[in-house]
Amino acid sequence: MSLRPFRDINRKKTKVINVGNVKIGGDNPISVQSMTNTLTTDVKATIKQINDICEEGADLVRVSCPDKDSTFALKEITKHAQVPIIADIHFHYKRAIEAAENGAKCLRINPGNIGDKLKIHEVLSAAKNNNCSIRIGVNAGSLEKDILEKYKEPCPEALVDSALRNIKILEDQDFFNFKISVKSSDVFLSVASYRQLSKKCNYPLHLGITEAGSFIPGSIKSSIGLGTLLLEGIGDTIRISLSDDPIKEIKIGNEVLKSLNLRNRGVKIISCPSCARQAFPVIDTVKILEEKLSHIKTPITLSIIGCVVNGPGEAAMTDIGITGGGKGNNMLYLSGIQKEKVLTKDLISKVVNQVEEKVKEIQNNN
Repeated sequence: MSLRPFRDINRKKTKVINVGNVKIGGDNPISVQSMTNTLTTDVKATIKQINDICEEGADLVRVSCPDKDSTFALKEITKHAQVPIIADIHFHYKRAIEAAENGAKCLRINPGNIGDKLKIHEVLSAAKNNNCSIRIGVNAGSLEKDILEKYKEPCPEALVDSALRNIKILEDQDFFNFKISVKSSDVFLSVASYRQLSKKCNYPLHLGITEAGSFIPGSIKSSIGLGTLLLEGIGDTIRISLSDDPIKEIKIGNEVLKSLNLRNRGVKIISCPSCARQAFPVIDTVKILEEKLSHIKTPITLSIIGCVVNGPGEAAMTDIGITGGGKGNNMLYLSGIQKEKVLTKDLISKVVNQVEEKVKEIQNNN
């Protein structure tokens, strides 16, 4: 048992699969992914967006492959991508084969949509021959016709039924290198579906609230849905689906994991909302520090509190802390201990310097 058991999350130990050099499931870190929104045939723009997404901390990137030109563009794209590429395939089995042969390390498909057993066999053979995994992507908006007729509407039982059907298709072909998702734009439906599926299989689960919306509502819906499941130990890889810049999906995804101590990357800032007691402009200070510290990848905790009401207590629990003080004399804390007074005009540069020094200390000790 840990020192603070109320923070423990007991992750379900799922089967480990490989997506290129990224291991998914088991005790491996929960991976964060996004999807490009460029035309895949615009190779230069797609490569740039992939690598921009990677710089923000993505482990995997998905690319849509609606036609033959797109799957052939993958050959060049995968040469320059910093992370494994997932090819998004919906119906045509040949697109899946081409994607596997042109460097994709995972195919997002619904085997039931691919066609007869011979076509599925060809897809799985291509995946096996090219060390390519598969994601069974069940979506409430595209359930099989007979399943919709059976259940009358998308419901948890319908999504899980579809997932289990597609699992059997792969298992019958001796293919086991796959993960599964059961997504919906409805938080309740998604959470209930993942809970049920987690009880019925041991394959890694890709979590997401599909078509969650624009930045603010989409981030909130995704955080509630994914956070609920992750707290219960369910989930091995995640995507925040936003009608916005894919880089923002990675930012939110990493923050969700950081908030649950499931994966720590970069500076975690604890800051107050500010009020009349603030001794320095908290909101502006936090915005500037977020930008100036965005290059830091080493896990660091930083508290920025505008007054002495909660400041010392928060500083006691972070690597570096600033508490507002009278007449612009703010207090710097290092590892919970008062270090020195810092004038408001020097606050930004002092904090940045201390964070960078702490990073060096951590790296030297590792």
